[in-house]
Amino acid sequence: MGESRQELLNWLNNLLQLNITRVEQLGTGAALTQVFDSIYGDLPMHKVKFNVNTEYAYLNNFKVLQNVFTQRGIDRPLPVERLVKCKFQDNLEFLQWTKRYWDQFYPGGEYDAVGRRKGQGVATGGGPAPRASNAAVKRGTTPTVGAAARTRTPLGGGVIGVANNTALQNEINMLKESVVGLERERDFYFSKLRDIELLVQQAIELTPEGQEDPDGLVAKIQSIMYSTEEGFEIPETGQEEETF
Repeated sequence: MGESRQELLNWLNNLLQLNITRVEQLGTGAALTQVFDSIYGDLPMHKVKFNVNTEYAYLNNFKVLQNVFTQRGIDRPLPVERLVKCKFQDNLEFLQWTKRYWDQFYPGGEYDAVGRRKGQGVATGGGPAPRASNAAVKRGTTPTVGAAARTRTPLGGGVIGVANNTALQNEINMLKESVVGLERERDFYFSKLRDIELLVQQAIELTPEGQEDPDGLVAKIQSIMYSTEEGFEIPETGQEEETF
């Protein structure tokens, strides 16, 4: 069985010293291109831009990767038009293939990812980065309760407070993005399981005797699909069930 989305992202972040939280962020082409630089070590990384948020910039990054495929004779189509749309499934499939390629051809040793990209980071993807409220900064004061608390807040304390709030908000946004990614991954694999279940049901209708054979393919598939783990509880009858 292949590696999960989170395992792939952990591998990618460890290799490249990044903080990518969603598979969709790979649609910029920057991180995927640097994976191949870790293998060959001679890509023009100065042409690869990480903190970008336009499709035009994504295409420029993928041009670098396309040249690698051509020069190295890599026999794999590079679906740039789909990848730059930053869709989960397209980028996940390409990441899975990239990991298999890396496992096969990575020469080993240390790779200075930050140095190779001249310290560039990576955008957290999606929309613009969250910004702190300008109104609070312009006022230069902190909220108070009651007349007794109306004392002037030192400027340094206000700056630190704004910085802390901004950091917390960034962390909250990253967690929200992670939840969205997990939900998409859940729905993606659930739809695959549902398709398999429908095929099994069709097979049973065509050949009912196949279900009776405990060593048959249909029985084995059903055993895997309907098996549970320790601690898992099937909802009681009468509870609202999810419909398809």
